[in-house]
Amino acid sequence: MAHQRAGSLHFHQRLHRHGSLHGQVCSESVGTRQISGTGGQLDFVTGAYLADHGRSFLTMPAEFTDKNGNKRSTIKAKFTDGDIITTPRSQTQYIATEYGVAFMSGKTTWQRAESLINIAAPQYREELIKAADEQHIWRKSNQR
Repeated sequence: MAHQRAGSLHFHQRLHRHGSLHGQVCSESVGTRQISGTGGQLDFVTGAYLADHGRSFLTMPAEFTDKNGNKRSTIKAKFTDGDIITTPRSQTQYIATEYGVAFMSGKTTWQRAESLINIAAPQYREELIKAADEQHIWRKSNQR
């Protein structure tokens, strides 16, 4: 059982993953269109969470190209209607992009938003800050 392995370290990569500023992760759908199943992602995250000194890293590129050829951030201000949450924010430990790693455990909503904005592709950060501010999850004390 995964929770019996001390020091478990789990990495889980999906091509069609995106996360919200709250730290929840969607890997199964794009809006209402189902693209895959969970693929065991939640099992890996839960196993790492239950293991002594276990850690789980959900990795994703910082941006993707949509079907119309437009570049978009994988870190979103919020999910759209119909997105299926694969990993809830309460079980997300680390989210990694090519711009860094965001530690989520035990953080407040505004701390999560700041950490995720810091690992978003640079060209989307101001837009994400504005969205976080509109959602009241951005503090003036947050660093830019």
